[in-house]
Amino acid sequence: MGFARDLAASGRRVTLVGLTSSDPGDQTVALGEGTLTVKRVHRPSYDRSAWLRRAWWTFGANLALIRAAWRDLRASDEIRFTGSPPYMLHFVMPVAVLLGKRTRYRITDFHPECLIAAIGRAPPWLRAIRAVTNFWRRRVDVIEVLGEDQRRRIVESRVATERIELVRDPSPVRFQAGVCATAKPAALSGRSIILYSGNWGVAHDVETFLDGFGLYCARYPYAAGVWLNATGTRADAVERSLSMRRLPHARSRPVELAALPGVLAAADVHLITLCDGFVGYVLPSKVYACVESGRPVLFVGSSESDVHLVCSERIPPRRYRRVDVGKPADVMHALTELLAVE
Repeated sequence: MGFARDLAASGRRVTLVGLTSSDPGDQTVALGEGTLTVKRVHRPSYDRSAWLRRAWWTFGANLALIRAAWRDLRASDEIRFTGSPPYMLHFVMPVAVLLGKRTRYRITDFHPECLIAAIGRAPPWLRAIRAVTNFWRRRVDVIEVLGEDQRRRIVESRVATERIELVRDPSPVRFQAGVCATAKPAALSGRSIILYSGNWGVAHDVETFLDGFGLYCARYPYAAGVWLNATGTRADAVERSLSMRRLPHARSRPVELAALPGVLAAADVHLITLCDGFVGYVLPSKVYACVESGRPVLFVGSSESDVHLVCSERIPPRRYRRVDVGKPADVMHALTELLAVE
């Protein structure tokens, strides 16, 4: 929405077509010398852990978006699209070629590479999908990547370097002076807060932090607790593991965007994790809000990820620590330093 508003304000006529789980509808507003029309297409939510149901939902969602946008696609000078829903590339590019339109692809998570990384192998049918995906990637006029790690991955797909642009995400929220931090969960009263906010899915490491936090609590049993303000395929597993290990924690659901600055400001340390196999395929967008909050950050993941690049460039060294996946003792030491336990 932010990018669409900027385009409209520059004098363009922009139509943004996207999905909603609530009421569908169209709305047009004037912005500067241009206009922005937002078309919301209804699609029900779905179970992300059910692969076949997810695939069918994705197919239907992509078709619904193409159908809702068809008239605008024909009238446009340029078609801009993202990697969400997955495989939108396969739906947009044939249409763009047929209509002779210029294209700009803002790649988010990589598909099918994320699925390959999740299952740890590439069976023949996935290799075929990857080949078709790379065929269409090489025919996009401009591919926007979110990080330098994604740029490296796209170059591996044999996309011409001159057609790749780095356009980072902004923070989705702003922290005004004197922002009021949300009250800590009652279960963590008197403890420092290690906050994981957002999606904790298959791309995000779990065991390194859990083992490291266990070591930390064994040394400092009353110092800190984990606040899971999270959803995702692994969030429930993390909550169960914390309960089984009797480690201090609290669980809540992600809040509305307007309330997010207060939640992020309540953290004493922000936690970000990423499995090594997903480096360059997934860039957790939460990193920008965590950095903007001014709070310390612990990243469990590779130095090759742009999470590390962004944090090391934008956070003072005393407020940032990175730990390799599989090094729980380093997590304990990092938490000790970031929380300044004497």
